Amino acid sequence: MRSTIARDPYGHGSTAPRPRERDYREVALPGAQAVVVYYVSAPAALTITAVRLISL
Repeated sequence: MRSTIARDPYGHGSTAPRPRERDYREVALPGAQAVVVYYVSAPAALTITAVRLISL
C-alpha cells in the first residue's frame, strides 16, 4: 500500500463508490490479490485509514 496508495491516494485505479464522498475510496492492489477500502484525510498531514481489506 505504501508504494501505491500512499503516493497517490486518488489515483492507481481507485474509485469513489459513494458519489458524494470523494475521500472514501476502493482499489484492487495489483499483485496483492486484495481489494482495499480506505478513507483519505489531509488536514495537516496526509492520513490514509484502511477500513476494510478483502482477500481475493
